[in-house]
Amino acid sequence: MRVHLGSDHAGLDLKDHLLTWLADHGYEAVDHGPFVYDAVDDYPVFCLRAAEAVAAERAEGHDSLGVVIGGSGNGEQIAANKVIGVRAALVWSEETAALAREHNDANVVSVGGRLHPLADMTRFVEVFLTTPFSGEERHVRRIGQLAVYETTRELPPLPESALGGPAADA
Repeated sequence: MRVHLGSDHAGLDLKDHLLTWLADHGYEAVDHGPFVYDAVDDYPVFCLRAAEAVAAERAEGHDSLGVVIGGSGNGEQIAANKVIGVRAALVWSEETAALAREHNDANVVSVGGRLHPLADMTRFVEVFLTTPFSGEERHVRRIGQLAVYETTRELPPLPESALGGPAADA
């Protein structure tokens, strides 16, 4: 599996660590930068490239995934989610990493390089990469609603229960 990585200066050490870890575990890692420490670099430059690569390869039928890393992971997740076809999830535990894949079929994981020990963040990435999407109908339906909105900008219809219909009385 190919894994695309992007970060900012705060995530550089973890990204460099993950490049080696991924290779040691049989993954093909693609580094979208940064390649040197620059305390004022801009995370969108690198995270958008990693996310674009994931989206392009998945559109071609590949099972590529991505990892974006920053100080908190928030900005990096936001950047990745601007790419059509990307579902990036900020994770802070093994459980959130697993749920991102099982329920949301996330294809990019975001972690905060300043918020967790290296071993924990590596484990979050490992759980994310090894957890399959459940394929449950409710999750497929929800992801489908997001995909339609992403391309049409049309909101999904409100359920009867939200309109005061029969389910609202139950």
